[in-house]
Amino acid sequence: MTETTTGTAKVTLPADDQILITRDFAAPRRNVYRAWTTPDLVKRWWAGKRGTVTSVDIDLRVGGQWRYVLIANGSYEVAFHGEYREIVPEERLVHTEVYETPGASDADAPVVTVTFTESEGRTTMTMLTQTNGKELRDLIIESGMEGGMQESMDALEEIAASLE
Repeated sequence: MTETTTGTAKVTLPADDQILITRDFAAPRRNVYRAWTTPDLVKRWWAGKRGTVTSVDIDLRVGGQWRYVLIANGSYEVAFHGEYREIVPEERLVHTEVYETPGASDADAPVVTVTFTESEGRTTMTMLTQTNGKELRDLIIESGMEGGMQESMDALEEIAASLE
């Protein structure tokens, strides 16, 4: 197996209302997808080094809900949830994503499209977040999400590379 990498996810802003993350993983697509969609595995990578995941609920079907909760290192709870809109196993997931803060609305939720492409035993994951405008896109970028995302993606790669 090829060596794993760290901190290699690329964040670009293709449009005023979009965030695109691209990351190559040293693991086959089936393993990356499994780590992405299996609650016990998500618990091991999603928080990166930012805290402890306490709950992962995944109802992996169109119309199904997902919800992740972590206790951040600062001892406060952070939670996200959404609904699956499209599922092509091991290839593509489309879902909404809501950061659970006061006033957060499912109606204005960003839509996230995740694709998994394999070449020579490695997987390229692209994650396109479509927001309802530049203000929300910029708020997400300015939240410090990239540091946490890099840690999460590194941990995801380690887990996916260890699966058989």
